[in-house]
Amino acid sequence: MNCSVFRPRWSTMAASGAVLFALAAVTVPPASAASDATPAPAPAAAPLPGLDPAELRAAIGGLPAADVTGALLRITGRAGHWSGTSGVGDLETGQGVPPGAHIRIGSISKVFTATIVLQLAAEHRIDLDKPVQQYLPGVLPSGLPPIEVGQLLNHTSGLPNGVASPDFGDGSPEWFAANRFKSFTPQQVIDLMAGRPMQFAPGTAQQYNGMNYYVAGLLVEKITGHTFAHEVRSRITRPLGLHDTQVPDADDPRLPGPHSHGYLTVTSPDGTVHQVDVTEQSPWPWAEGGMISTPADLDRFMTALFRGRLLPPAQQAELFTVPDVPSFHSSQCRTAADAARACMTMGIMRVTASNGVTVWGKTGSRPGYTSGVFATRDLSRKIVYSLNPTNLNGTEIRYVQRIAAASFGTVVPATS
Repeated sequence: MNCSVFRPRWSTMAASGAVLFALAAVTVPPASAASDATPAPAPAAAPLPGLDPAELRAAIGGLPAADVTGALLRITGRAGHWSGTSGVGDLETGQGVPPGAHIRIGSISKVFTATIVLQLAAEHRIDLDKPVQQYLPGVLPSGLPPIEVGQLLNHTSGLPNGVASPDFGDGSPEWFAANRFKSFTPQQVIDLMAGRPMQFAPGTAQQYNGMNYYVAGLLVEKITGHTFAHEVRSRITRPLGLHDTQVPDADDPRLPGPHSHGYLTVTSPDGTVHQVDVTEQSPWPWAEGGMISTPADLDRFMTALFRGRLLPPAQQAELFTVPDVPSFHSSQCRTAADAARACMTMGIMRVTASNGVTVWGKTGSRPGYTSGVFATRDLSRKIVYSLNPTNLNGTEIRYVQRIAAASFGTVVPATS
């Protein structure tokens, strides 16, 4: 995990980075780019392996464990279907993990945000090449160079990562468990960049940075005159019938049922170790990482997105275009598969496995919840997974690695 990423550790700006690294860390290099951007590969460029039920069960097996209490995995597409759960969803009752559980999707929220911004670009209400400061005067700290809207979406803005603040805690499970209902506004988060240097000149590199999507969320609200939640409902969830996907109100910590409980292992002042139920928590990451959904809804959303139901061709191309720039100390794109180059587009990321299969998608984390949604470009295989980790240090990575290997074929660990 990149230590320069904005703390606290439970922020999706950092936590989902560890999981993205886990999925990408089991890959080898694709062909190098020769142009200014890498377009999507041709559909079905490599054959998908068959699904092995025993391997899939093993990928999420062995739960509950000390660091992960439960897991679910859903695989769909014409190349095969499989679904399963493991562990428990409630430590008190011993009830299993609901297959259709509501989950806190963390940074998968960014895919919804990017989709709306791209829709606004298609409507000629936003120009991706114009500075965001032109649309949001006074929102970004003074002294920053012009940041293009598109650079927010593909993480090439170079914006400061922010700095830890006492109000945001010390990054420990103990602080979060005690302060999980505390809330912060998008502007409070953006203001953490004040006085901090740019990471690099805009457009010259890529670094995963959640600050980009707090700004993008405010841009959606400024341009439309509606709340971000309203735009998600009117543009995506209502048209697609995603009845279990929502942007919670800032003061609503609830997670609809059915759901698996999220827990954190904390140490009390007297040295005793116990688990705190953090299922209810503030959804303050908002357009950057505060949304709630279900595996079925995420599957339907990504299917519609990849099929072009939400974006016209020009903007659809942006969704599958990786900028040809270096990766700058990012919590993603640090593997042999990426050769220190960018791997993220305007909303999602690209991962290529050792057998040549390329998948696109996104991961996300909130305390007690880690999830991901990935698919081949032709949608022949789609996966959604969710884990319930009990810590904030990313030890659930090994489960993500198993899921990736079982879902997309044999993979080779990257070498340093």
